[in-house]
Amino acid sequence: MLRAFAPRAGQSGIGEPPGGRPGRRRTATGPWWKSDAADDPWRDPASPARLGAPAVYAEETAEDDGPLVVDPRGRRRLRLGDVSIRLGALALLALVFVAALGGSLGWYLGRTADEEPLLSPGTSITQVSPGITREPGSISEIAAAVSPAVVSIEVRVGEAGGSGSGVVIDADSGYIVTNNHVVSGADGVEGAEIRAVFSDGSGSAATIVGRDPASDLAVLQVDKPGLVQATLGTSDQVVVGDPVVALGSPLGLAGTVTSGIVSALDRPVRLSGQGSDTNAVINAVQTDAPINPGNSGGALVDATGALIGINTAIASLGSGSIGLSFAIPVDTVDRIAEQLISTGTAVHASLGVQARSVTDGARDGALVVNVEPGSPAEQAGIVEQDVVIAVDGQRVGSSEELVVAVDARSPGDVVTIEVVRGGGSTEVQATLTRA
Repeated sequence: MLRAFAPRAGQSGIGEPPGGRPGRRRTATGPWWKSDAADDPWRDPASPARLGAPAVYAEETAEDDGPLVVDPRGRRRLRLGDVSIRLGALALLALVFVAALGGSLGWYLGRTADEEPLLSPGTSITQVSPGITREPGSISEIAAAVSPAVVSIEVRVGEAGGSGSGVVIDADSGYIVTNNHVVSGADGVEGAEIRAVFSDGSGSAATIVGRDPASDLAVLQVDKPGLVQATLGTSDQVVVGDPVVALGSPLGLAGTVTSGIVSALDRPVRLSGQGSDTNAVINAVQTDAPINPGNSGGALVDATGALIGINTAIASLGSGSIGLSFAIPVDTVDRIAEQLISTGTAVHASLGVQARSVTDGARDGALVVNVEPGSPAEQAGIVEQDVVIAVDGQRVGSSEELVVAVDARSPGDVVTIEVVRGGGSTEVQATLTRA
């Protein structure tokens, strides 16, 4: 457009198209128009319209031949249409070569650069001075001293099996004490096997020397030299709050050690069932040291490492420990174990009654529901519906406490029994016999 109407020689502004006729002059004078100006069809509506010849302009020529040209504004441009195929291929190959050279150089530098090796043979960790101090009598010291005397008991009857714990009480003769309910299922059964496994991993076949369902205790014997036996303490000197350590094989996990305190003493606990002929009431040491199935027969020791009880039972809402664990006092263990080793059986005293726990809201007792004919109770004048509330001045608040009180005596002992009958209390004398 600019070339078509470019100014002609000697003129300014928009020129006439090439080959066009000059427009007629304006005859009327206007305030914005010169008298000699040609009619302008774009400004003067009265100007006649006409078509001129097509615009003619010189073709644009490049200043340079070849693919590199300079445009009218002086800029250099590459005209791809004029680039030869050979030159294009050469440029592409050059680009590929540079890329390959850069990649190869990076790979080489990465392979040859210094790296920190993952493995360093002969390296030793810096040694530091020991930071752990253990006071004399610590749990770790107790565990180290007592563990060799605690064994795992494995019982197999046919395809069935069970496990528990035991404590060596006589190293020279190979005697091990455990719970009756741990081994009773294998007694007298052909093909049954009992095996004791020691802290060093060695094992030995074990034989039942004797067992006592009324106390839930049993004694085994192994033929193995070099045994370590436990030091027996005394339960009479144990008080509530004393620290204790429990050792055994809960759930077959040999060498397990837990700790706690003595929570209570003289706690009557009835033991029965669980596939065993055990029918006992123990006067237990109660502890919050966690014990679980498999701990039965294991050791409960005091702060000196002396045995004060045999772990026997737990009270639980499910199948695990909730901090209510019970052990047979070592004084009872010592007495029963000696009898089992000597004769194979244990002796217990009997009153000859069956009772159940009752309360009238003011005091508790043991209601007599059955009196055996010819028993010490019948001979003393005790009848059914009597409520026993004391034995030798020791309060009886339940049927379990009555069993414990009688079992603490020996056959032939004379005891004073206080009973409530007809609204009043009376005392009778009874001579205990062998159960």
